[in-house]
Amino acid sequence: MRIGFVSPYAWDVPGGVQAHIRDLADFLKDQGHEVSILAPAIDDTSITDDDVVPAGRPVAIPFNGAVARVLFGPVAASRVRQWLVKNDFDLLHLHEPAIPSLSLLACSIAEGPMVGTFHAAAPRQRIAFAIAPFIEPIVEKLRARIAVSEFARETLRIHLDTDAVVIPNGISVERFQNVEPNSDWKRGKTIGFIGRFNEPRKGLDLLLEAIPDVARIHPDFRLLIAGPGEGLEVMQSIPPGLRPRIEFLGRLSDEEKARFLKSVSVYVAPNTGGESFGIILAEAMAAGAAIVASDLPAFEAVLSEGKYGKLFANENKSALASSLIDLLSHDEERNRLRTSAIEGATRFDWSQVGPQIVNVYLHAIGDGEKIAVGTEQRGISRLLRGESDE
Repeated sequence: MRIGFVSPYAWDVPGGVQAHIRDLADFLKDQGHEVSILAPAIDDTSITDDDVVPAGRPVAIPFNGAVARVLFGPVAASRVRQWLVKNDFDLLHLHEPAIPSLSLLACSIAEGPMVGTFHAAAPRQRIAFAIAPFIEPIVEKLRARIAVSEFARETLRIHLDTDAVVIPNGISVERFQNVEPNSDWKRGKTIGFIGRFNEPRKGLDLLLEAIPDVARIHPDFRLLIAGPGEGLEVMQSIPPGLRPRIEFLGRLSDEEKARFLKSVSVYVAPNTGGESFGIILAEAMAAGAAIVASDLPAFEAVLSEGKYGKLFANENKSALASSLIDLLSHDEERNRLRTSAIEGATRFDWSQVGPQIVNVYLHAIGDGEKIAVGTEQRGISRLLRGESDE
């Protein structure tokens, strides 16, 4: 098959959706399929993968407790059309086709076999209901819908009154199992965190509030913080006596991330909300990390209600500190969780997830009809002009 992927988010800004598309594309190429990926890009020159076609510079909008870099408007629609005309796709796989970005445009313009994957888990949002009348008839064009979790599926039901098959995000278990630990990161009682500093829902502030309690029991602890953001500003909120125990590593490459997860004594995910899956937890499991995570429903599902990691009450600083202290104090429990996590990660491996997605593709293609280029639906044309029903 020749498959076209559309990413709604900037390709050169790390994110779970982009990683999912990239890894799925690699799986499909290994199976002999051809792929092309259309995505926004802040800097076209940063795109070095021949399979990725930059569609233009995105704009930043607040979405689901984060900042999403999306691309919409008449120029973007023109680029989608050019990409569709140039390629003879058997199928389009559109990610997050219900938000104003490239996937929604492609769904509006294209005709034929299309599959949509819905990643977000969000509460009832006013803006979603405001634009739902425009989006619903477009999303109905999808031959099949995938939700990455039951929580993403429920979001789809609430906002667009439609359903989806649940297929989790995939990871390469081998990639995380076969790396060597970093000897410097592995020293002592090390707590690891990965996340964007400017997104409160990632829970870094909560973790830093819990650290003084951890330090009273384990004064030799180390906290390694990885991710994009300015560490100097964050450091100002940390008591001066603890600052030497905390290190900011900056953004990690994929290989560095795998080594990081393999090295730390405990990996902590103190996220406070807005998570539909938790790909970092699946990756940490594959690396054999002992995990402490907030008891968000999505995290509970990935960790099988605590079988593969220790859960604490969401947004509870004391509960987080207690969980970290407990795991740092008990080597046997950490080792038990590590062994269990590796076992649990196998259900997210691409060898399990990939064939499920291919089966959805085959159902969507049906009699072999290919993707054709149509005319933007009336609702999208009105959105492009900034019109509404209000």
